[in-house]
Amino acid sequence: MSLLVLGLCGPVGWAQSRRASADSAAVIRKPTKLSRQEKRELARRAAASNAPRPAAPTLSAKDKEISEALFVDGVKYVTLEDYPKALDRLLKAYALSPSNAAVNYKIAEANLLSGNLRDAANYAQAAVQLDPKNAYYYLLLAQAQASQKQYDAATATYASLVRDVPGSGNYLFQLADLYLAQNKLPEALATLEKAQQQFGTLDEISFKRQQIYLRQNNLPLALKEGESLIANNPTETRYVLAQAEMYASNNRLPDAIRVAEQALRIDPDNPQARLILAEVYRQQNQPEASQKQLKLAFENPALDIDQQVRILVGYLKQLPNDKLNPLALDLAAATVRSHPKEAKAYSVAGDVQTLTGKKREARNTYLKALRLDNSKYQLWQQVVLLDAELNQADSLLVHSDRALELFPNQAQLWFFNGVGHSLKQQPKQAVSALEHGRKLAAGNAELQAQFDAQLGDAYHELKDNAKSDAAYESALATEPNNYGALNNYSYYLSLRGEKLEKAKEMSGRTVKQFPDNDTYLDTYAWILYKLKDYAGARTSLEHALKTTKDAAVIEHYGDVLWQLGQHPQAVAEWQRARKAGPGASPLLDRKIKEQKLYE
Repeated sequence: MSLLVLGLCGPVGWAQSRRASADSAAVIRKPTKLSRQEKRELARRAAASNAPRPAAPTLSAKDKEISEALFVDGVKYVTLEDYPKALDRLLKAYALSPSNAAVNYKIAEANLLSGNLRDAANYAQAAVQLDPKNAYYYLLLAQAQASQKQYDAATATYASLVRDVPGSGNYLFQLADLYLAQNKLPEALATLEKAQQQFGTLDEISFKRQQIYLRQNNLPLALKEGESLIANNPTETRYVLAQAEMYASNNRLPDAIRVAEQALRIDPDNPQARLILAEVYRQQNQPEASQKQLKLAFENPALDIDQQVRILVGYLKQLPNDKLNPLALDLAAATVRSHPKEAKAYSVAGDVQTLTGKKREARNTYLKALRLDNSKYQLWQQVVLLDAELNQADSLLVHSDRALELFPNQAQLWFFNGVGHSLKQQPKQAVSALEHGRKLAAGNAELQAQFDAQLGDAYHELKDNAKSDAAYESALATEPNNYGALNNYSYYLSLRGEKLEKAKEMSGRTVKQFPDNDTYLDTYAWILYKLKDYAGARTSLEHALKTTKDAAVIEHYGDVLWQLGQHPQAVAEWQRARKAGPGASPLLDRKIKEQKLYE
């Protein structure tokens, strides 16, 4: 308490404190051999420090009135949560009435609420000493001590409370909790025994005792307490479920089934009982029975959405999996049905659909989530990614524009917006979006490389070959194995008939990595064609045609056959290319009509 008193002293008090410190330092610096006078002075000071202090003077009526007014004002500011003003008033009241327990208590409370835990504990301790029969003072002191992780001290405070304050037996439960927090299990059990002696058999006592037995790995006693709880509360499913979970977690599977079914007799729709049965049946290698119970639980709106999401996240980590895909999809659909107004239900369902290859359904499910909550950037990201993978340019532009209204500084959204304009054959708008997004991606070399690869395509469409080549070179400088950039760059070089050996080397790397990719094979064949290696081009195209019916690939094959002198076969391939649909060159009809090669 002396530290607190110093804190409340005015200038005179602080000056006295400094002089006392200086005197002490002077004594320490004196020689070991002291004079007789010095010894007498030290003895006098020691006696003075140990002498009892005079009681605080009785307040005058006026000072008492001032102190009470300051106290009331301080309490008001505590209520208003203005703790600096509260402490200002209360400390002034304390200066007049330091022995007032209520003043000490309120100062402690204001300090506790403002985070000054040490002073809170000190003033609360003073309040307890001044009025040892007030339970609230003990509770505040224990709270201040526990907040500083002084659990031994808090335990001692609660023990004093229940011992010294009449009618405080109900705090035995908090005392037991404190013992539990310190893992003092025998003491906790003894405290609960005292509570039972005072209050009789209570569910709270049995439940806490059960938790202690579980910590002690004393399963028989824990189960016995559980049976007692069930017997005393035959219609209370939570005790039945807790018992079933104990059986299940300790491999007492038949007992777990028995007790879980008991819970269902009390509450036939209880989803927790269904989940326990699902887990037990899984452990018993009964997948059909397990899945049935799991689906019944998920169809129940009473099952908490967060619990459903946690279970589905567990499945997400295992997907895609041919054996699990159907179950995961069913559970995702059930989650949406049972919680149709929860954005997170649609979000996790979209994740399941994405991982199981249901891309179109996933995109639409994510959009439903966004209609409920459009603030999740990750959902917008998934939507535009799926739009791009589905090659739906109109949707990609609409969704990326909407997302950019909310998140204008997200570089990836600008990337997909640029991709959308490219797919719509709007290269000028694509370049504008991609260049802006690339600036936002500063510091992210990999993302900038993706922008560069797309810019290479867009500048090619604008016939700005210099910028197109520079963009591709920049992309490949960061990601030498960006196979999309390698393929497109080499193909466009072949169309221009420029740097063909460089184009051959780049395309050859993509074919080596993806030997069965018809697009990459067609690019490589066309570069060989430009290098007049018609036999090599034929081999590459015939490999590609094993897996594709693309009109451009078939037309290229016809061109190669023409160069090899197989003119009738070439015309037949050109005709087959026209039947294959769009994708062929504008010269195809002329080739067929005049039965002659045009390039």
